[in-house]
Formats: sequence, structure tokens, C-alpha cells
Amino acid sequence: MPITLQPDLPAFRILSDEGVMVMSPGRAATQDIRPIRIALLNLMPKKIQTENQFARLIGATPLQIDFQLIRMSDHESRNTAADHLESFYRPFSEVAASGEKFDGLIITGAPIEHLPFEDVTYWDELRRVFDWTQTNVHSTMGVCWGGMAMAWHFHGLEKHLLDHKAFGCFRHHNLAPASPYLRGFSDDVLVPVSRWTEVHQDQIDARPALTTLLASEEVGPCLVEDPGHRAVYIFNHLEYDSTTLKDEYDRDAAAGKEINVPLNYYPEDDPARTPSNRWRSHAHLLYGNWINEIYQTTEYDMAKIGS
Repeated sequence: MPITLQPDLPAFRILSDEGVMVMSPGRAATQDIRPIRIALLNLMPKKIQTENQFARLIGATPLQIDFQLIRMSDHESRNTAADHLESFYRPFSEVAASGEKFDGLIITGAPIEHLPFEDVTYWDELRRVFDWTQTNVHSTMGVCWGGMAMAWHFHGLEKHLLDHKAFGCFRHHNLAPASPYLRGFSDDVLVPVSRWTEVHQDQIDARPALTTLLASEEVGPCLVEDPGHRAVYIFNHLEYDSTTLKDEYDRDAAAGKEINVPLNYYPEDDPARTPSNRWRSHAHLLYGNWINEIYQTTEYDMAKIGS
């Protein structure tokens, strides 16, 4: 949340330059407050696990959040009970037809990285979602494959298949400490990674509309801002629970798949030991910062969102 300071106080400029959210008394006096509407477009097969992860982070802020769940209209989930989807999710076609608007939207990843985007069965509808965000959503967070798909749709940024899975916890450098999304972040951040694809930093650099905020020497760009589309793309998984990487490793190992032990995750890289969560604080910071930025910049009259 912001701090109110007199504009001529030296701390006002210093803190602003450091990325701290400050506002003048005049601006504070004119602020209107209402619940923030945030939707989750859940593309993951284990929908309950995913919705819990994001709801936990979004619900940790002091603001009142109206949290909505959205699914693709015609895609049937084989891993989530139909009555759960019927009770708690609305198809995107219904949401779009209603004309309603949202302050924020999170688009999750999906385990379909090996497919070209155009071969995904719901790609045409997902493209409509991306375009819809420009008129009906104030700020969008694309996660992992969801972020890569948005960057491909809006900027033609390619995803590249890896020779082996990027799997584990990797150090990322804070490249933009003054960014409102990185308030309170350390210079180095440990981030869980689980993907078979990547985007290349030189191709991001060739697109002036995109700015990399977090990146790793080992696994490449992580957090990319797209201000022209009011979007942020995170290609890794700060939302993961403590045992999510363990669950993925145990699942693939039990199925006889070739899978490496997630790096820098278990103590001494020993899968017999209990992993510890070393990214939780930065996960709360990122999503708290994103929601705070929405709160500071969204329209009070939701009808004006996207205008």
C-alpha cells in the first residue's frame, strides 16, 4: 500500500526513484475505493490445486478481492470433476457475452508446450481472450505457457524447445529494482522453474515494447513487462507450493519417464529429504505488488476499463 507524503518533502522524490509507492495528500483525498475484481483463466489440468495456489497469494493482500474462475468454453478437463467446474467456473464465452470487466486477469500455463500454438485445440478462443483483455481487463498476468502464448500473440515472440527440461529452483537477477512489480525484492531471487520451452533474451531485446524485469543466467528471462498491452508475463512459477516440484518429480519417476532431480530444490539435491520453500516471500511480494499497482491505476468506474 502507498504512503502519503508532501510532494516537496525530499523523501517523496527519493522513495519514488526507488520504486516505493508514494502519493500526495491531494491524490489520496480523491481516491475512491471498491473491491478489486480479479479472474483466473485456469488452463491447468489439476484445476483445484492451481486455483488454491493463486487464491492463496491474491488473498494475502489487505484489499478486498472479488475472485472469479473462468475456463475455456469447449475444452473438457479430464482431471477435474464436472460438478466442480459446473459449480465454480464460467466458460469464457459466457463471460465475454456478459460484457463485464475485470481489474485483473491471470492466465495460467498448460502442459502443452511441445505443440505449436496454432495446434492447440482452443487456440482460436484463447486468441479472443487475449484481444478481449484489451477492452475488458485493466491488467493481465500471463504465467508460464500462458505468458509465452500472450507474447506470441501480441509480439510474435517465439518459444523454443529445450533439449532437457528446465527443472528446479534457479537464481534470478533483479534487473529493474525501481519497477512497481519488484518493490521489496532482493537483488537475487530464487524461483521454481518447470518447463520444456524458453524465450530468448535477444529476441525480447529486439522488441522495444517489452522489458525484462527478472532473468537467470541458467534458464533465461523470467518476468517481462508489456506496458502497451497492460500485461506482465512470468515464465516460471513463484505460485508453486513447497511440494509441487516434488510431486512432478515423483509422478514422472513412478511412470518411468526420463526426469532429472529438480536442481537446488532438495537439501543437497537428495530427493529422500524434505524440500524447503525459499521463494514464498517473493511470491507474495510479486502478486501483492501487482494487485497494488492495479489498485492505484484502475478506473473506479469499471465501465471505463479498457477505454
